[in-house]
Amino acid sequence: MTDVTNDTLSHYALPAYPAEQFCVDIGANAGDPIGILDDLVMDDIYELTSDARLRRLAFGVSTEGAITLHSESEMGQDGARLHLDCAVTLMPDLGSAIEALIAVEVDTEGLIARLYLIPQAPLAQGTGYRLVRASREPVWTRLAQLSCVAFSRGTHITMGTGEQRPIEMLRAGDRVLTRSSGARRITWVGHTTVRAVGEMAPILIRQGALNNARDLLVSPDHRLMIYQRSDALGAGRNELMIRARDLVNGDSVVVQDGGFVDYYQILFDRHHIIYAEGIAAESMLVDPVTRPALPEEVQQRLTQPRRHGTRGDHGLEIRRPMLNHPDTVDLLKRASLR
Repeated sequence: MTDVTNDTLSHYALPAYPAEQFCVDIGANAGDPIGILDDLVMDDIYELTSDARLRRLAFGVSTEGAITLHSESEMGQDGARLHLDCAVTLMPDLGSAIEALIAVEVDTEGLIARLYLIPQAPLAQGTGYRLVRASREPVWTRLAQLSCVAFSRGTHITMGTGEQRPIEMLRAGDRVLTRSSGARRITWVGHTTVRAVGEMAPILIRQGALNNARDLLVSPDHRLMIYQRSDALGAGRNELMIRARDLVNGDSVVVQDGGFVDYYQILFDRHHIIYAEGIAAESMLVDPVTRPALPEEVQQRLTQPRRHGTRGDHGLEIRRPMLNHPDTVDLLKRASLR
């Protein structure tokens, strides 16, 4: 396990299907897998194949904005370029519309090697999904919304004065306590309400699981900063950055699926570690993937020669292979105390 490389700002992972596992059942392209925008036909009805299975599509984004697959991806060629082609809307006979992204892996000659479907909500076997919309216009914004880290409504944030303030009461200019830079002013607070299903379902870290004062509800890829007084994971570092979704154990850390969730993003002039319900967690990180989620005027204010930061600035980013232990959460809790 190594630190984030110098030319890589962030790593991301989203569940996806290979395109050949989502094919037209009825329509003009009958039998064909879902394709790029130019090949799609509205009103075609798609179904998952019998062997369809969600797999991790893991990728990194460079300082120049290039997206490449990395070794933890369960699909594709390590190091291959990944492009977003379009966003699609799929409508089942019963239930709500499902948004999805189509991503393209290209080979060294720039030709299409593989296609992937990244759904934003679960797809069901034996269900037909009518293609009702496809466009390139919102594709980067959709990826940004999936990738931004966020706290849920009601999360108590530690202010510069020590006050514990609900996140929905924070405003630009308020001073929040950061781990390494003292009290810093908020640049922007974002708010979205989404269906709490699939990739947007929050992770519930129950009170006390990681010495948190209350239940903490965060977006799946939100990184928590764990300081180990003893090296419980054998990472060789005391300061670790761990995604909430990788701590799910079905007991003290669970996926809270169903209904809707209010997500809030806190942005500073730099990427910081702040305190939510008493434990260290990251603020929003701006990189080429997440930048489209920001209002235009905020993006312009952040245009500067230096980077917004990296997660590696705050600790070693631990990913799934090092967390395959039945008592990972308890191990980290104990390691942070002694």
